[in-house]
Amino acid sequence: MRFTLSSTTLSSHLSTLSKVITNKNAIAILECFLFEVRDGQLIITASDSENVMKATCQLDETDGNGSFAVSSQTILDAVRELPEQPLSFDVDTDKLVVKVYYQNGMYNFTVQNAEEYPQTQPLPTNVTRITFDSGVLLANISRTLFATASEELRPVMNGIYFDITPEFTAIVASDGSKLVRNRNFSVRGEGNASFILPKKPATLLKSVLSKDGGDVVIQFNDRNAMINFADGVLICRLIEGRYPNYNSVIPQDNPNQIRIGRKTLISTLRRVMPFASESSQLVKFVVTQGQIEVSSEDIDFATSAKEKITCEYEGMNMSIGFKGSSLSEILTNLEGEEVIVELADPSRAGVVVPAEQPDQEEVLMLIMPMLLNE
Repeated sequence: MRFTLSSTTLSSHLSTLSKVITNKNAIAILECFLFEVRDGQLIITASDSENVMKATCQLDETDGNGSFAVSSQTILDAVRELPEQPLSFDVDTDKLVVKVYYQNGMYNFTVQNAEEYPQTQPLPTNVTRITFDSGVLLANISRTLFATASEELRPVMNGIYFDITPEFTAIVASDGSKLVRNRNFSVRGEGNASFILPKKPATLLKSVLSKDGGDVVIQFNDRNAMINFADGVLICRLIEGRYPNYNSVIPQDNPNQIRIGRKTLISTLRRVMPFASESSQLVKFVVTQGQIEVSSEDIDFATSAKEKITCEYEGMNMSIGFKGSSLSEILTNLEGEEVIVELADPSRAGVVVPAEQPDQEEVLMLIMPMLLNE
């Protein structure tokens, strides 16, 4: 079997797929990529037994169909440093030997029998199906991923929750101290359905989805999901369990509202946070009409910082504390020039929303307050 394709196309796909493979896998062949040549296309598969990702490449030339498994490290090292040029593969599937010809040289290495590679089981017919625009899904995952938890006791918090209703689809993540809720009104279900996408496949999707649009079709049941995107597919195991009622922790009546430049507040936090206690990272906000005083201190090392910034504020004077790194993450993962911070009182969560919402979306982020020693 022979086939030819672009070196940069192959290297790009392999680099993305390599993120699926883990070094210490119980099944040794899962340290390999599966190459399948069919009908003028090369389908490359990577798996860690829980996540399977496939990418499809168009071949420039092909002579015959066939399949083989090749060590991920071997093929990655072979193509990583090559400039753009045609790569010609000459594969002997009986002797399990591959020769790769490039402009000024040739690689010769052994491969493994494709029949030893675990086969992907198709999803059963009783699945729920939703379709996202690729750019919209990418934005939602990028905006949400940072708020996922890493908990052994509550694994449901370790992924992104997709809550599908006939009115909208909400994409949610929380680690208990912060929460992100994206409502998308252009993606709706025929009924109520939900699933929890683990952090690893969410990160993989973030690396492959395009901002330029195109449909992403998600099919899922109570255990697995199949996600079809532009030139590939991701099959993954879902997190099983019941996600907490996230809406119940979002305060509905927040009469005190700050309107402020997002980048201005990020810059202030970056200047003040180095002087906060390393363990608590507590940053204090004293909010008055037209102004916020942002301060931090570390009593153990006798350091402190204080800065005043202007804002638009409607509400009562208030002192409230937040974990500086969490608030900085929230502001960094929002978009737009200005944000609105909604406060009820110093003991209740603060709600941060963009001053201008994305089209057909409602983005909300929440941060729990910290106790001030006053």
